[in-house]
Amino acid sequence: MSDAAQEIPNLDQSKRYATIALIIAVVAWLFFMVLARLFPDYVWLIHILMLGAEAGVVGGLADWYAITVLFRNPFGKLPLPKLMRDHTEIIPRNKARIAESMGRFVQENFLSPVVVERSLQQTDLSLTIGRWLATPQNNAQVVQLVQNTLPKVFEFVSQEQIADFIQKNSVQWVKNTQINHLASQMLKAVLENDFHQDVLQRGLDAAHQWVKNNPEKAKELTRKMFVELGVGTLAKGASFIGIDVQKRTIDSFMQKVENLLEDPEHPWRKNVEQVAHQLMLDFQDSESAASKNLNETKDALLDSPHVLNFVSGAVVILCQAIKQDLESEDSGIAHNLRAALQQLGENLVKRQDVREILNARISALAISFSDQYSDKVIRYISARIHEWDSREMIAKIENEVGGDLHMIRVNGVVVGAFIGLVLGLIRAAIEWLF
Repeated sequence: MSDAAQEIPNLDQSKRYATIALIIAVVAWLFFMVLARLFPDYVWLIHILMLGAEAGVVGGLADWYAITVLFRNPFGKLPLPKLMRDHTEIIPRNKARIAESMGRFVQENFLSPVVVERSLQQTDLSLTIGRWLATPQNNAQVVQLVQNTLPKVFEFVSQEQIADFIQKNSVQWVKNTQINHLASQMLKAVLENDFHQDVLQRGLDAAHQWVKNNPEKAKELTRKMFVELGVGTLAKGASFIGIDVQKRTIDSFMQKVENLLEDPEHPWRKNVEQVAHQLMLDFQDSESAASKNLNETKDALLDSPHVLNFVSGAVVILCQAIKQDLESEDSGIAHNLRAALQQLGENLVKRQDVREILNARISALAISFSDQYSDKVIRYISARIHEWDSREMIAKIENEVGGDLHMIRVNGVVVGAFIGLVLGLIRAAIEWLF
């Protein structure tokens, strides 16, 4: 049963209470009028009680009128003065103004950049997220959601028509994208962080270690290289006169690698950096030969059916593997994801410096969002209220607050009767004194 359906009996019950209270007040008023005729000796006391009943009737009727004119015209088609007619059906008549007021209320109190910024400054959102993720029960819920949702996404994407649609559109999007600027930014990030030097250092270490640990394989690789270059016979002939070309080649290579490892200012290192920097500058210019070659190579790869089939097949295989793993009871992905979420939450709790950065970014993003989209959200809310049928809107409001409104009618009868009794006592006291 819906929430509205559950609230309707309360509304009806409040209406019944209010009607019963008004009927009691009217019956009491009539009863006391008759009683005053039958017992003239006690008329002063009966008048006090009758005044209380009269005030209860007035209070109940006044509140009934005040509540009813909020939603409808209680007089129907009776000819009324314009002043009274214009102040009935208040909510339906002012639907447009209510829509605008609700929109402004939401904007000013929830979506304005100032309110969003103040709210986020008072809350360590990253700490809250970290504590939530660090709780095993919570990160288990996230993992469970992923396990339940992601396989269904893969099933949707794996359908032939959908897969073909995504493939064609994604390929077209990549074709329309000039990747030289992306490559330039990546090279810039690598150079500014000296990542290229780290890669070069690790590569040289690995090559040096491999040659030292695998001398026979190094010799065989050198022999094959000589054969491919067409100098294998020459190298073999040189060995007859005591010149081991293979060994000298390997020794020379090892010496070059050791020199590179020992000298951070080695010319080869500088050359690598200069080439990378020049390539970054070339990629910044879309008309440069390097940029054109890069984009043409990208387009040529995308035009190749073999490449597309390979990529499509690899994606399908990968998605299927992920789907099968997530659906298994001992899913490795789910286990690793849960451990990663747990670790992420714990690290967020421990690292205040990281939280400060994240909170600043989240705050800036939320403020930007509220500044750009709050007007659209408000217009959407106002438009939806404008579209409501008046009867539907009245029903919604009555279902939400009608029960309380009609209980005001009960209070009107009770409070009116009490005030009437007080006024009756005051009048009786004055008459007795004077």
